[in-house]
Amino acid sequence: MSTEIEWHQNVFVPEHVDSRLIATKLCVEGSIVVQSAILERAHPSTDALGGEQPGPASGDRTKGKRRAKIIAFANQKGGVAKTTTTLNLAVAFRESGHDVLAVDLDPQGNLTMSQGIDPDKVEASMYDVLVEDMPLSDVVAEREIDIAVASIDLAGAEIAMSAKIGRERSLSKAFDEVVGDYDFICIDTPPSLGLLTVNALTAADKVIVPVQCEYLSMRGLVQLQNTLEMIRENLNPRIEIEGILPTMLDSRTVHAKEAVEILEENFGDLVFRSRIRKAIKFAEAPVRGASVLKYDPTGNAAGYYRELAEEVLTGGKT
Repeated sequence: MSTEIEWHQNVFVPEHVDSRLIATKLCVEGSIVVQSAILERAHPSTDALGGEQPGPASGDRTKGKRRAKIIAFANQKGGVAKTTTTLNLAVAFRESGHDVLAVDLDPQGNLTMSQGIDPDKVEASMYDVLVEDMPLSDVVAEREIDIAVASIDLAGAEIAMSAKIGRERSLSKAFDEVVGDYDFICIDTPPSLGLLTVNALTAADKVIVPVQCEYLSMRGLVQLQNTLEMIRENLNPRIEIEGILPTMLDSRTVHAKEAVEILEENFGDLVFRSRIRKAIKFAEAPVRGASVLKYDPTGNAAGYYRELAEEVLTGGKT
């Protein structure tokens, strides 16, 4: 029997394969942020070419070994303390005795710089992992925690990956090598809902959403929820929101208090009890290439993230 080949969304799909590729368009304020997503197939263990299809966080295949809990830190709005939260919560986990890998998926490289590494001088970065299939361990630097570094090259990763089959799962596949080596993997995402963020959400078990305690910052939560629902339906059925984290809180202002009240009214127990209040130490620590827990270990700022770490580790948000 001859095999007919169907051209669909830039991918050849043999007609006899029991699978389908459906373009899923997510519109955020009029712009398409995800051009295509591969739906779960009738045989989820195989991809369109008959090979093995990794699960949401494909480290499940680490037989008898530990498997890292993978947490993505996501919010398409910038300036909400996403990088600050990724780094300091990861270091707080490390202080609690856990092995932690932080992954910088933001082309700005702020997480990388916050550990004293110049993104312009790294020999290889997450770009090489996602585009060139370089082993993730080759871009890991040892600092307060292990960190998979970023470079400005990541800005071109989405275009470079556009013709790649299974591009939404590139990060998930890269984690196969290291998911048994850590207790937590923390992913810092760019301030967008593009392919890099989709990769993070496809690989993650949980999402922590830092939200600045201002009205305009909170509006993006609905858009993020819609994206998460599409990811859950099409790519990663296990993804869940770990919690919504109020950040940059100035409890002296009425507006900040009202913003937290709105969050709690709309999202209930999803809102962490922990609050990240404004502190100058958060701005000073990256200049020294350190987390706030190292830069000012006994200060209030460090205490905020230790409290958050305890809340995440114990699962208590009530």
